Amino acid sequence: MESTVGGQHAAISDRPQPPALSWYTYAEGTLRRSGRMKPEAKRYAGGCLCGALRYEAIGEPLGSGHCYCADCRRASGSGFIPFMGFKAEAVRFAGEARQFRSKAANRGEAVRNRCAQCMSLVFGGEIGKSDSYTLYAGSLDDPSAFRPTMAIFTQGRPEWAVIPPGLKVFERMPARE
Repeated sequence: MESTVGGQHAAISDRPQPPALSWYTYAEGTLRRSGRMKPEAKRYAGGCLCGALRYEAIGEPLGSGHCYCADCRRASGSGFIPFMGFKAEAVRFAGEARQFRSKAANRGEAVRNRCAQCMSLVFGGEIGKSDSYTLYAGSLDDPSAFRPTMAIFTQGRPEWAVIPPGLKVFERMPARE
């Protein structure tokens, strides 16, 4: 598949798809397919408001939580962005995305991607260049799959942007383990 990212076409997935696995039952001398087998790895799917930009991530996130940095607040128009981070090889994208680049809190560059059609904010990272992607949990098909564990960049957050109890709180970005 291809996607237009920042006005240029980019390959969005050249990873092979895993084969569909099925349960089989043996009855009356015949082996019959009885349904799809549940894969061992957790799958997260989601996308934009109009459905033109989609993603699927396989496996557990590297981290998940709420980012309260000023950039995320401005980009989302909210008090924080709920996020899930995944290694690049665990994520596939389909559809056209528009990139926006800005200075990141770490003084590097942040790349955020929106659907080119409806402009929904969907994920962070540069397709084909980033070693990981940040999926914005509000774009999940099943929002109940999101399990935040941390609150990052809490220094300077507005008082009305409440941190839920039980999250590990970091004033800045935590060190990678």
